[in-house]
Amino acid sequence: MPMGTTSPARDVQSWTVDVDGRDVALPIVPIRPDFAISLMMVIDLGVAFGTFVGTRLAERLRPLRPDVVVGAATLGIPIAIEVSRALGLDDYVILQKSPKVHLQDALVQTISSITSKGEQRLLLDRRMIPLLAGRRVVVVDDVVASGSSLKGSIDLVRRAGGEVVGVGVILTEARDWQATLGADSALIHSLGHIPQFRPGDGRWEPIPESFL
Repeated sequence: MPMGTTSPARDVQSWTVDVDGRDVALPIVPIRPDFAISLMMVIDLGVAFGTFVGTRLAERLRPLRPDVVVGAATLGIPIAIEVSRALGLDDYVILQKSPKVHLQDALVQTISSITSKGEQRLLLDRRMIPLLAGRRVVVVDDVVASGSSLKGSIDLVRRAGGEVVGVGVILTEARDWQATLGADSALIHSLGHIPQFRPGDGRWEPIPESFL
């Protein structure tokens, strides 16, 4: 059962989440004075954790018979690699967020993120379109919170002619993503769930999701 703990050494509160049978302690990070999230940086959790979540997501996505995996930079990159490896696929597609020199003619989708300020852009290298067009695609990411980033990824894949047959995430966060994704929320396969937080009696406490 997830629970909150506090590290006396640094007075940092954390939230322990069950990731498909594996407990992971995540630091609670304030976004505003009245709002905080438990932050998972998958690139800081080690190679074994990446292999674990890639294998477990692949188990859920394999029945969908995907041809290719798509992930968004930056935190979606190791997930896309590990899920592709576990599925026995070689090719994968990464949606970039920075305007690199080879992306001047990219397909572009505007998104927003709960952990980033302002609008961002997802960019799909047009040379990757043949890997997506007419093929069965699964989109993967670390966490879905507001759902905007994931919706942007799904929309971009569809603009390239891909059929999105499923979405794999390590964690779902609260429930805002359901309204953002609409019918596409049914595509989600996750390994765990985390709440969002509000100030309590000297510490952060989970926001009851009936309030969201």
